[in-house]
Amino acid sequence: MIDSKGYRQNVGIVLCHSDGRLFWARRTGMDSWQFPQGGIREHEDPEDAMFREMYEEIGLTADHVEVIGRTQNWLHYDLPERYIRKHSYPVCIGQKQIWFILKMKSSECCVRFDCSDKPEFDGWCWVDYWLPVDEVVFFKRDVYRKALSELGEMLLSDTVPVSPEGYLSQAAVPVLR
Repeated sequence: MIDSKGYRQNVGIVLCHSDGRLFWARRTGMDSWQFPQGGIREHEDPEDAMFREMYEEIGLTADHVEVIGRTQNWLHYDLPERYIRKHSYPVCIGQKQIWFILKMKSSECCVRFDCSDKPEFDGWCWVDYWLPVDEVVFFKRDVYRKALSELGEMLLSDTVPVSPEGYLSQAAVPVLR
C-alpha cells in the first residue's frame, strides 16, 4: 500500500540471537545485505504483515521467535531519484516502516529461503548489533540507525552496545551460513 504522500507501508524485521547478534541476509544473486522486510497489504496490520513476510522470506513462523517489541512510530526513507518508477501509479518515493525486534527461539536449521516463488535471500549470517548500519545500502542507513537505537533499548543492556559510534570503525566482515 502506498500512502497519499507516496510512501509504501512496510515492516522491517530485526531477528536477534540470544547473544545480541543479528540475523543479516544476503539478497539473492547480489552482494547486498539487509534485514528481512516487506510491504503491508490492504487491511493487514503490521504484526500480521511481519509474520507473513518473515515466513515468505526466511521460513520462520511465530513458533520460532519471541516478539520483543516494535518501533513506536513509522520510520521513513526516501528512494534515490534513479530508483523511483515514475511511470507506475501511484508513484512510490520511499518507504515508511514499522520495525519489529524478535528473539530466535528455535534452531538455526529452521531458516529457509524456499517459502516463496521468488526468494529474496540466498544466504545469511549472525552479525554484531551495529554492523548493519554501516553495511546496508546508503539510503537505508538513517532508518537502520533509528530502528536499532529504539529497539536496542528493549533488549538486555549487556547484549547491545549503546551506540554505533566506535563500533563501526572496527566492524567485521560477515561470515556466510
